[in-house]
Amino acid sequence: MSGPTLLILYGSQTGTAQDTAQRIGRQARRRQLQVHVMPLDQYNVTNLILESLVVFVCATTGQGDPPDNMKNFWRFLFRKSLPVGSLSRLDCAVLGLGDSSYPKFNFVAKKLHKRLQQLGASLLLPVGLADEQHDLGSDAGIDVWLASFWKKTLSWYPCLSDVIPLREDEPLPPTYTFHFLEDRIEKADDRLRIPTERTVDSHLFPAKMLFNRRVTDLSHFQDVRHIEFDITGSNIEFTAGDVVSMRPRNTAEDVQQFCQLLRLDPQAKFILRPTGNTVVPARLPQPCTVRHLVEAYLDIAAVPRRSFFELLSTFATNELERDKLVEFSSAAGQSELHSYCNRPRRTALEVLVDFPHTTAELKVDYILDLFPEIQPRSFSIASSLKAHPHRLQILVAVVCYKTKLYKPRRGLCSTWLASLDPAQGEVFVPLWVKKGSLKLPKEKDTPVIMVGPGTGVAPFRSALQERTAEGRTENVLFFGCRSESKDFFFRSEWEDMKEAGHLTLFTAFSRDQEEKVYVQHRVKENARLLWDLVASKGACFYIAGNAKQMPASVTEALKEAMEQEGGLSVEEAEQMLGAMEKTGRLQSETWS
Repeated sequence: MSGPTLLILYGSQTGTAQDTAQRIGRQARRRQLQVHVMPLDQYNVTNLILESLVVFVCATTGQGDPPDNMKNFWRFLFRKSLPVGSLSRLDCAVLGLGDSSYPKFNFVAKKLHKRLQQLGASLLLPVGLADEQHDLGSDAGIDVWLASFWKKTLSWYPCLSDVIPLREDEPLPPTYTFHFLEDRIEKADDRLRIPTERTVDSHLFPAKMLFNRRVTDLSHFQDVRHIEFDITGSNIEFTAGDVVSMRPRNTAEDVQQFCQLLRLDPQAKFILRPTGNTVVPARLPQPCTVRHLVEAYLDIAAVPRRSFFELLSTFATNELERDKLVEFSSAAGQSELHSYCNRPRRTALEVLVDFPHTTAELKVDYILDLFPEIQPRSFSIASSLKAHPHRLQILVAVVCYKTKLYKPRRGLCSTWLASLDPAQGEVFVPLWVKKGSLKLPKEKDTPVIMVGPGTGVAPFRSALQERTAEGRTENVLFFGCRSESKDFFFRSEWEDMKEAGHLTLFTAFSRDQEEKVYVQHRVKENARLLWDLVASKGACFYIAGNAKQMPASVTEALKEAMEQEGGLSVEEAEQMLGAMEKTGRLQSETWS
């Protein structure tokens, strides 16, 4: 087959862009194309001048930043020294995955598209801008873009139009095959002993958990934990605004149920062999036990994506189950899939239970194609090394809520962390630290205004500990929660700082009176103080917390303060906010 080799490169933070890239890869294989799928930072970017056809799939993170696994590629591509026509042989297309509730919607994809054009590449079609906020999720935009992409590719490479694609119900070969070991083989050869995850993942530090305390009142609906780790001997350094990442594990109950459904022995050991031009995941020891694979690697407790149903449908022999799975895999069935899976937050494991005949047909070789890898979770660091040397603290809200399903929905990482009890014996959590998006002012006299309701206060605790240790005393904190007596985090610390003259504190307890009071109301009430700090003293303004309405409401309240106290027009206030954002004087770190 003399068609082009398709290279699919992805930048993914939470796994959605990776899943989409793999889906395009499967579509290419069905069309009998040679295809390579890999993360951008694993690809030698200097080879780009030799490629003929590339699809870039990239997410946007934080405040318009590239995902972690494309940062090196990003730096290289934006070098000023790259010659203008250096990619003139390249045909390519860019698909962006974003969320329009964030101000820099699909910023990375748009910027990449523009840069590839500058370097002389032929863009086959306009940049794809998939939106998580669409009623049917990102797939609504991805489907339309992919249809255009294949149409354009077939017209660009006429040799492909003679190829008869494989049927959708034919399973492609698995990416890996499992080779199970007998115990005697393992004993005969000491090199096959199973390493711990520590030796596989060298950038991790196994931090000892020192305490894991509930900091909300027992009568409060939400369990929030204040957790401390010992990082002595790790060489880990961090400053206020940085984040710590870790990979959670599946519960013993889920691991057991999964192994029973697929008739797998948790103690069995296997070696993975790639079937094509891929490599064994670096995080999996070779050999590996089934228990380790299911507990530490396969994301069986996540809400499955559409690709899960596409692959599952190819194993279905029961007609009723097959019809349902095919419907869920189709563009027309996305509303049904949303009602069945996304709205009630049904997990992949629960789907397997709902389709017993299909699950019984499932071959073990396909489980790494079916289930994605557990993604790391990140938390703002809630302490400063200046206040707590060799220690790292976080503030974690344990996610638990009801849907129409019988069992409550639980957050994988927060539930796992909450279950770890250092009082019952030593607990080590492999973790690593990375730079956060919040940057504090370097100048000693610059005041900071921080708005952090709920667990959004975590990075500001780190900042306040750091700043007071450095003698920076112009600090204003707006903290909001439901009730003064139930979820007022770090109350005594704030009061000590206030007493020492290091902090001006404003609180909003939304449920302690009849009318709800939120942080944005307190921002409005203190318009004069804020205008004085921002206009006369060049203060920096920070917002952290849930991405729903709070950040926009707080920004609106700040804008009103500019109009009311500074006498600015609506346009002038908007311009001033824009200028503050550009220069880093207005920053937000939000999560959904």
